[in-house]
Amino acid sequence: MLRIADTDEYLKRMLDARRPGAEKIYSFYEHRVGLICRDPRLMLLPLDDHLVHRGDGVFETMKWIDRKMYQLDPHLRRMKRSCTAIYMAPPCPWEEIREMCLEVAKAAEHDEGYLRVLIGRGPGGFGIDPTECPVPSLHIVAYRFKPKPEETFEQGVTGFRTSIPAKEAHMATIKSTDYLPNVLMRREALEKGYDQPVCFDRDSFLAEGATENICIVDQTGTLIVPEFTNCLAGTTMVRAVELIEPEIEVRFRKVREDELMDAKEVIVVGTSNDAISMVRYNDKPIHNAKPGPVSKRMRQLLQQDLVENGTPF
Repeated sequence: MLRIADTDEYLKRMLDARRPGAEKIYSFYEHRVGLICRDPRLMLLPLDDHLVHRGDGVFETMKWIDRKMYQLDPHLRRMKRSCTAIYMAPPCPWEEIREMCLEVAKAAEHDEGYLRVLIGRGPGGFGIDPTECPVPSLHIVAYRFKPKPEETFEQGVTGFRTSIPAKEAHMATIKSTDYLPNVLMRREALEKGYDQPVCFDRDSFLAEGATENICIVDQTGTLIVPEFTNCLAGTTMVRAVELIEPEIEVRFRKVREDELMDAKEVIVVGTSNDAISMVRYNDKPIHNAKPGPVSKRMRQLLQQDLVENGTPF
């Protein structure tokens, strides 16, 4: 039979409870508390925050290497757009959030890592009405970044058409915390033994991967990027295009599934891996089944850009 504990006993039991993944957490901040902490046992979120039980919030993930945060301002600009799209504002000015991001990363005391920023509707009840939440929530977490081994980039990755459809256009362009379809894509990939799921919209046009953008190099050598109408405009994808556009032709348009098999290259682009070649799709080889030059060059440019333009802390 369950018994009722007093505050001190409950706190002790809570701190002694098993905490999976604790070793990955470096530092974190919660706006209600207003302090940075390094004890992952205290990284907690109110259950009545609509961020938890309604997915009513937005987030961004960025990385730092050699204590340089990559794409900090583009990530925060996109986060601001996502907030506006769901009629939400952070609990403090965006300039303050920017400084907090760097302070939390600095407190991690690691040369490389990820930074996750979450803004939620806030605590206040278990209903669906957003007005029951008087103050939005803000959480910033620094945690472990484990890059893929170099052999993965040398060999490339596999992909398949996931059975999970892309989000509807309006929701696909907002980086909300409602990532259940993305989770199911990743689960299906693991179950079937593929590296990357690829989803399509209701008209069978290419959308995106579970957490990455996907583009192709066609037979003319043109980089074809799916229009950001049925998928999220990835900060890494946008920057990659800016960096490589002086070197090759780039076109934004809808992409059919059969174009993946006809392409010279299929490239997966995202925060974690920069750019990586997909060399097989649905168990069939793409071109010569080897990573291509555009993928390699794109990754090189992104890595160089972080060194030259990352925000130091």
